[in-house]
Amino acid sequence: MKITPLDIRERQFKLRFRGFDVREVDSFLEEIANAVKVLIQSRKALEDKISTLQAEIREYKEREVSLTRALQKSHSMLDSMKENAQKSADLIVSEAEVRAERILNRAHNRLAQLHEDIAGLKRQRIQIEVQVRSVIEAHSKLLDAAKEEMNAAEEEYSKLKFLKKAP
Repeated sequence: MKITPLDIRERQFKLRFRGFDVREVDSFLEEIANAVKVLIQSRKALEDKISTLQAEIREYKEREVSLTRALQKSHSMLDSMKENAQKSADLIVSEAEVRAERILNRAHNRLAQLHEDIAGLKRQRIQIEVQVRSVIEAHSKLLDAAKEEMNAAEEEYSKLKFLKKAP
């Protein structure tokens, strides 16, 4: 049961023989009523403050929940971004390895082709050297044969000259 200052002020007591001094009781009741009034006002102010603080606490808790969700979402996004970045990096490395492998294969093929070309050129050089030697030898033989013919012709010419002089 709630007692208000008005209840205290309006409270009536039965008088009895040799009872209390009515003015003293009324004065005391008035003091109590004023004290209760102050207490009620103080209580009302405290209840208002409690309500305000509870509203602020609810608001802070809602903010905390929102911030927690946002933080969890950002962690999730960060993890997802890290995972995607790692996947991209792995893909780039894989592609680079494939390209490097292709380049190496082409380089090896080109190197093999160059070795074949060099071997072919060496064979051609040897064939050309053999052909040139043969041509030189053939010309040398021809020169020798021509020299012999010249010598034989000179001998015959000398003989003819000698025979023409003799008569």
